[in-house]
Amino acid sequence: MKWIKIGACALVLLGMTTSEVTARQSQSPDEKTEIVGFLDSFYASKSKLLLQPDERLVTEFYSDDSSGSRQAKKHEFHRSAYVQAWAKHRGITFVQADSSIRVVRLTKQADTVKASLVHTLKMSYRYDRPDIPTHHFGVGTRHVVKLRKQNDKWFVVSEWYSDPFDEDIRLIPSLDNLSASVHRANRSPTAPVQAVKSRAYNRDKAVAYADRYAGAAWGAGNDNRYNRKYRDYTPLGGDCTNFVSQVIGDAEEGGGLPMTSTWRYWKNAGGSHAWVSTDKFKSFLLYSGYGRLVAKGTYEQIMKPTDKYPKSAIGELVPGDVIAYEWKKGDIDHFAVIVGFDDNGYPLVNCHTADRFHVPFDLGWDKNTRYWLFHIKD
Repeated sequence: MKWIKIGACALVLLGMTTSEVTARQSQSPDEKTEIVGFLDSFYASKSKLLLQPDERLVTEFYSDDSSGSRQAKKHEFHRSAYVQAWAKHRGITFVQADSSIRVVRLTKQADTVKASLVHTLKMSYRYDRPDIPTHHFGVGTRHVVKLRKQNDKWFVVSEWYSDPFDEDIRLIPSLDNLSASVHRANRSPTAPVQAVKSRAYNRDKAVAYADRYAGAAWGAGNDNRYNRKYRDYTPLGGDCTNFVSQVIGDAEEGGGLPMTSTWRYWKNAGGSHAWVSTDKFKSFLLYSGYGRLVAKGTYEQIMKPTDKYPKSAIGELVPGDVIAYEWKKGDIDHFAVIVGFDDNGYPLVNCHTADRFHVPFDLGWDKNTRYWLFHIKD
């Protein structure tokens, strides 16, 4: 997933992990309370903007006198437009967005304050059918925000974060709601897909692990923190593959697939290339015997029924299986774990960087993305 710098900020989140709990600040207690209150209101308003692109929701947090501030505000409307357009293509309506933040660090820099924080977002959507209940999913993101006070009022100078909704609305793939009808026909809301237990690969435990350690996303367990047994690779480019390897390979809580000489994690040294690198992990799944490539293709290709896969290729996956995301030709950019399906049969995933919990699998990706669908062998 792409890292986005918004505004004039050129900052790095090195050292900022989801295990940090204490905010460090050089402000007075009263000023710190004021800043945290501003940030809490800011992120709550940004979340509501995803439901309704109304400028009045966020205008007070930006300054027209600052180019960085104007750019940051423009980006928020861009991501709001994408979320609304994606929902229209999928035949759903977002009905609620709840927000909370955890401030990790506050630092005074001349006339500005730099805030490092984690944002936890809960989003709810419903289909246009009254028999399908509302579905909830969670997203967690890490942010660096610069603030400045002007006329006794704080405003956002710039913001930098890994934005899972930074996509072009013109590139959203659509099947004219065929996808929903395909999955609705094959997955009854009253009879959800059941993971198959296996002596070699424990799917139930793999999915439970994915839910427990989904990080800052709403819905995750472990107090919204990663498993401290493993290194967090987010500052080094992303933790998605490391997380999926944990899901299928952790011997105590995860799927329990045995480590190999090439795919393994060492307590002090970290993960091997095949454990943490997207392309190396893809090759490992292809050639180790642990995974079987069901299909690969664009959204349209994996969602449409075929002679080989009457339910569609993605309809062959079950909880505990894995999706690789090819962003550029031949380059795997991301991995996620299938954790279930919503009540209309739409596939849901968990992942890291950005953190996701039970999120529709294609939200945040465009029509140029190619999906590699891996069934983890039982």
